[in-house]
Amino acid sequence: MSRANLPLPDGYPELLDELKRTVADARWRAQRVVNTELISMYWRIGRTILARQDVEGWGGAVVERLSDDLRLAFPGATGLGRRNLFYMRSFAEAWPGEVVPQPVAQLPWGHIRVLLDKLDDPVERGWYAATAVEHGWSRNVLLNQIMNRLHTRAGTAPSNFPARLPAADSELAQQLTRDPYVLDFLDLTGPAAERDLETALMNRLQDFLLELGHGFAFVGRQYHFTVDDDDFYIDLLFFNWAQARFVVIELKIGNFTPAHLGQLGFYVSWVDANLRVPESHSPTIGILLCAGRNDNVVRYSLAGSNQALAVADYTYDTLPQGARDAVPTDTELSAAAGSALALMNADARDDETDQ
Repeated sequence: MSRANLPLPDGYPELLDELKRTVADARWRAQRVVNTELISMYWRIGRTILARQDVEGWGGAVVERLSDDLRLAFPGATGLGRRNLFYMRSFAEAWPGEVVPQPVAQLPWGHIRVLLDKLDDPVERGWYAATAVEHGWSRNVLLNQIMNRLHTRAGTAPSNFPARLPAADSELAQQLTRDPYVLDFLDLTGPAAERDLETALMNRLQDFLLELGHGFAFVGRQYHFTVDDDDFYIDLLFFNWAQARFVVIELKIGNFTPAHLGQLGFYVSWVDANLRVPESHSPTIGILLCAGRNDNVVRYSLAGSNQALAVADYTYDTLPQGARDAVPTDTELSAAAGSALALMNADARDDETDQ
């Protein structure tokens, strides 16, 4: 009897799944150990070169010779080219000390090179390194966040969270905000019809969700609900699984007015009362995205609201003037975002069916 036809004992599928997880976890840990050792080796090589250059005045020619001799000694090894050795030197110079610091040691080498190329400030480098490890950013995502100066925008939107939420929860909720939200990734180059905008958002959907922040899952566009037979529609409703809370987002093409917060607060109250599970979910928050604001008007409006709300700008500042003139209305933007996300979800379901 072949092994394929061998009768299996009860519980065999569960045993197989457990062993698969064991193997996968071990392989993942081994890969992390290998990466950490590689990064540590690069840092030690860089520190040695840096120390010798400082003491003996080595120039670039010596580093080139070192590259040739190391590759001759280790013909199967990669990463020992001249350019990489100079990166190792910069690596050790950027993070001096006795050991390579955490969380830098957990990053792939390509990420570290991006940090060295794009950032001169040690505090900024450390912030992006730690955030990249925390959220598992790819190298392209890291580069995008640096270019959009996320460290200056993350958690900075004016809000009333400290007055409306417990202290610890207020700090977490604030981390979900950006100010401004950068939507330049849409790459609009002329007057945009709704279908054109849908295509642009669909093509850059990952960037759109990334700009919202970590852990956002889409719930619905123009999310419909009724109160005593009156109809209402939330522009965009998300659930942030990292913080287990609903996030209501309203889009306004014009400048902020106090009436905007009244509408948003109403939506947050309804979601909190009808969708949120108090035993499992943190309090719902609302974020209003507008094209401009008077900060004093925002401050007074937030103080008068009983709901946890934040107000942030969105910007197309890096687009040419002609493209900025073609910025869509809040209705068009929310409709396009919802259509693009719905298409993505449909494609994902099709992929699962094909598998």
